[in-house]
Amino acid sequence: MGEFNEKATCGTVCLKYLLFTFNCCFWLAGLAVMAVGVWTLALKSDYISLLASGTYLATAYILVVAGVVVMVTGVLGCCATFKERRNLLRLYFILLLIIFLLEIIAGILAYIYYQQLNTELKENLKDTMSKRYHQPGHEGVTSAVDKLQQEFHCCGSNNSQDWRDSEWIRSGQAGGRVVPDSCCKTLVPGCGQRDHASNIYKVEGGCITKLETFIQEHLRVIGAVGVGIGCVQEPEAGALLSVPDGAHAGRSLTPPDYELTLLRARELGSQDAAPSPLCQGGAVLKPLCTPHAIT
Repeated sequence: MGEFNEKATCGTVCLKYLLFTFNCCFWLAGLAVMAVGVWTLALKSDYISLLASGTYLATAYILVVAGVVVMVTGVLGCCATFKERRNLLRLYFILLLIIFLLEIIAGILAYIYYQQLNTELKENLKDTMSKRYHQPGHEGVTSAVDKLQQEFHCCGSNNSQDWRDSEWIRSGQAGGRVVPDSCCKTLVPGCGQRDHASNIYKVEGGCITKLETFIQEHLRVIGAVGVGIGCVQEPEAGALLSVPDGAHAGRSLTPPDYELTLLRARELGSQDAAPSPLCQGGAVLKPLCTPHAIT
């Protein structure tokens, strides 16, 4: 009987630590998801003002929200495991299911936008650059265009000739420039007055090709993180609910506790002690109830 008790206690302890390990994995997964979302918003959002669709930004926000909630539910899972509250574990599983759906949605949105990006840029980027560059109320577009041309060494949406029809040139704000100074290989004030290939960047495909490649690479990261981590989380969450009820029974006495109770009853000579639930639990545990079962 001592061997039975030892195995039961050891199994319960091992199970608790296994579930604790799962919860730590959930928490780390949530941290990774949130980090990708924050990375998108903080470091990769410079060009969002050049995009007609809000899908790219929406996927980043979904990842941030999903990551935060996964981290919170990871802590909840640890508390539920060590406090042995199965209701908390059910709540934990439901929250993870919601997060799983959010991450899958973010991955699907990233994939859909990945397919539509080329068409969107071709239809909208030229108009955005030519009609909003250096125009009142569009400072974000101006900053994004200048950074785009300098960082990716390009000039104009398709080529440098696109700037000739821009509102910036036609309104006379250019000050004699034919392209923005950000097109220049060596950035100095007024360098945009000369659009020779030795002075400005002339890249095949223009800035559309460069921006498309940049965003597509990032969308692949968002999609992989959202779908990949979501698929890893859910089987582990299912494993939590597959644990037998006895492993989560709130504050129930273990077999050693029943032995101690019976031993004290014998020492006190009590014959009227109420039968413990263990004595009613089945033939396997009946020997604990007999006087000679405890030596």
